[in-house]
Amino acid sequence: MAGDTAAGRDIHAKAETLIEALPYFQRYAGRSFVVKYGGNAMGDERAAREFAEDVVLLKAVGINPVVVHGGGPQIGAMLEKLGVETTFVDGLRVTDKQTADVAEMVLSGAINKAIVGSIARAGGKAIGISGKDGGLVTAKKLARTVKDPDSNIEKALDLGFVGEPAKVDTTVLETATAAGMIPVVAPIGVGEDGHTYNINADTMAGALAAALGAARLLLLTDVTGVLDKQGSLLTDLTPADIARLRDDGTISGGMIPKLETCVSAVEAGCEAAVVLDGRVPHAMLLEFFTARGAGTLVSAG
Repeated sequence: MAGDTAAGRDIHAKAETLIEALPYFQRYAGRSFVVKYGGNAMGDERAAREFAEDVVLLKAVGINPVVVHGGGPQIGAMLEKLGVETTFVDGLRVTDKQTADVAEMVLSGAINKAIVGSIARAGGKAIGISGKDGGLVTAKKLARTVKDPDSNIEKALDLGFVGEPAKVDTTVLETATAAGMIPVVAPIGVGEDGHTYNINADTMAGALAAALGAARLLLLTDVTGVLDKQGSLLTDLTPADIARLRDDGTISGGMIPKLETCVSAVEAGCEAAVVLDGRVPHAMLLEFFTARGAGTLVSAG
């Protein structure tokens, strides 16, 4: 009897979990979620499988996920394998024509199709595309400046074929979504000059989320989220909060551009953005379908 009782409690717990999730299913049905996928999860078989399962579940309950993936480490490994020298300026990879070709091959080829395959094995239908397909993203050359340490004068930084979205046409995403497919997008775009540009995956995801008026932009990271100076997770932030935390040094390093992406997306039409630890099993489901949440939510306030 004890075993039956334990089994019964387990069944009831599962039922209660579904009931807790019901309002979120209803709230997000028919809405778009843009998920930036990258980091350690991409190289871990278990994490990749769980990510694919989560994405398929989102689609099954009526949400329209769009996956945008990175691939910096894989690009670096391929460049090394091919004997192509890589130059970094101010921590950013300078992308010449040869490097841009390799980046497109790795991003639009091996990585993109591996994710499509994972989603297929989890029971979903995914289609791999890049920003070039269907005129999804028209890119422009990324304009960056660096301060000369001697003269303190700002100088233009030429990163080669590194771009940012100038224009987004979501037709191809909406067409794929309406056909029951999950778009998996490589962060490559083409400029009006005809050149191919490599785009930061966070930036690409933010631009797509804004253009789609997404319910959520989700940036999967290798950290817990945004932490205060005591190391505690900050669960809800507004753009004003982020500006204050940046000024006092609470937010620094690689978290700054991620939060800038979140703020830009929210201010341009995305309902909210979440910075979430992609190493946690099924972190997306915990964030979206429970009252507790699991990451740092950025909203207009």
